[in-house]
Amino acid sequence: MAFLNYHHLRYFWVIASEGSLTRAAERLAVSASSLSVQLQALEAQLGHQLFERRGRKLELTEAGRIALDYAGTVFRSGEELLNTLKGLRREGVQVLRVGAIATLSRNFQIELIRPLVVRDDVELVIRTGALPDLLAGLESHALDLVLANQPAPADQDVDWQNDLVTDQAVSLVGHPPPDGAAPFRFPRDLDRAPLVVPAGSTWRIAFERLCQEAGVAPRIVAEIDDMAMLRLVARESRALTLVPPVVVRDELASGLLVERCRVEAIREAFYAISRRRRFPHPLVADLLRR
Repeated sequence: MAFLNYHHLRYFWVIASEGSLTRAAERLAVSASSLSVQLQALEAQLGHQLFERRGRKLELTEAGRIALDYAGTVFRSGEELLNTLKGLRREGVQVLRVGAIATLSRNFQIELIRPLVVRDDVELVIRTGALPDLLAGLESHALDLVLANQPAPADQDVDWQNDLVTDQAVSLVGHPPPDGAAPFRFPRDLDRAPLVVPAGSTWRIAFERLCQEAGVAPRIVAEIDDMAMLRLVARESRALTLVPPVVVRDELASGLLVERCRVEAIREAFYAISRRRRFPHPLVADLLRR
């Protein structure tokens, strides 16, 4: 049985990325002549020439392009293996690194990760940030999972996996109305009513469109891009607040706030974003099954 020499394959991979034996030799800290011998040994084993010389540059042959594609898969798999095993920091303890966009409900986050918080064999690392930065961390294996309220955009270079964890209708919430107050009429009672809204969400845009179609114009008194602050303002303000109910779950349960109207036509989605990997993180798979 023939076995592939992975040292030769890595040398080939570096030569292909540098486009030059000399630069590849400098990068690998070996002599160009030694590198040439290693390349010839790989070509002999594969039975095909992998490069053609064009002036001072080396260009891949058709066989070389095929070999490079396989080499990339091999080394990406090796990187995934190392990063997966790095998650075992202490014997028997797995590390899960989660990124969450700053505007995401803390209540949603804790509901999702609660099964792991109580486990002694799991260490959680949680980072917040903007979605592009978190996706970059996911791509580089610095993160294992990203929580967001929108899916990762299509990318021909990265195979994202967007799992819709749940979605829910947004609501108008506020302090309890006086006894005997008339039922809230949506959307008519929004006209010129003070309103606290989230900034930058896709469903905020849908809500504005709905108001325009109904011919009502709420009076925006606060616009907030952080769900934790939106929750605090909803508690303190006498205005109505447009928010997913999960954000103010405790306030609704205690009666401090009440749901004046649920807008079923507008829904907030919650996504768990990961990379399709040859060695998927077992804790990510466990969370998604739940």
